[in-house]
Amino acid sequence: MSGLAVSGLSLTLGRRTVLDGIDLAFARGRVTALLGPNGAGKSSLFACLAGLRTPDAGAATIDGDAVAALDGRTRGRRIGLLPQSGEVHWNVDVATLVGLGRLPHRGRFGETGADRAAVARAMAATDVAHLADRAVERLSGGERGRVLLARVLAGEPEWLLADEPLASLDPAHQIDVLERLHEAARAGAGVIVVLHDLNQAARVADDVVLLREGRVVAAGAADAVLTAPLIERTYGVTVEIGRAADGRRFIVPLDRV
Repeated sequence: MSGLAVSGLSLTLGRRTVLDGIDLAFARGRVTALLGPNGAGKSSLFACLAGLRTPDAGAATIDGDAVAALDGRTRGRRIGLLPQSGEVHWNVDVATLVGLGRLPHRGRFGETGADRAAVARAMAATDVAHLADRAVERLSGGERGRVLLARVLAGEPEWLLADEPLASLDPAHQIDVLERLHEAARAGAGVIVVLHDLNQAARVADDVVLLREGRVVAAGAADAVLTAPLIERTYGVTVEIGRAADGRRFIVPLDRV
């Protein structure tokens, strides 16, 4: 099977089943948003897709190969990971940190012109080029989030997985990050992003997966999935869905069911 997919994926943590027989296929060139209430299994599914967790049953595969079986270098070239924690364990400067995204591509001769060009493009795309010489510990939370996204983009992965990438960002930079994810997909990468905000998902996603209690409620094109009945089933709230002047949809939660 081509692309990134999960088949029969189940995972138990402690005594709780967090994923229960998940079957999904993701497409390159599209942004897929994983949505659902707290505890729905979004981050656990994300971790299995990234090869960070081994499921109890089933598998995550990339072009038919088990993600968990890929060696670290191969996985790093194919899957770019933006985790939720945003932890940085070394107080390096921003340019050095972004450059780490090129490590899976480097050969025995070290950094190449292609590496430097990829880093420069990523820093420009995320509006952090002016921070190149600043130490990471001196960054704000929002700046750090953009720098970490730049590190992933510098690796030019086939698949970009982002877990809550909008946390700590102001509205302007949230829009910027969503646009970078959109651009990555248009350039041919498959983008999978965990989000909480239904409106941001409506803005960026080509496809949406709705999760609740470890199971898929619905999956498909965003317009077909982000409907009032399916949102009510997933979140237990009624919503009003409208359109702004530019034609984009907005979703307003109203009441608990």
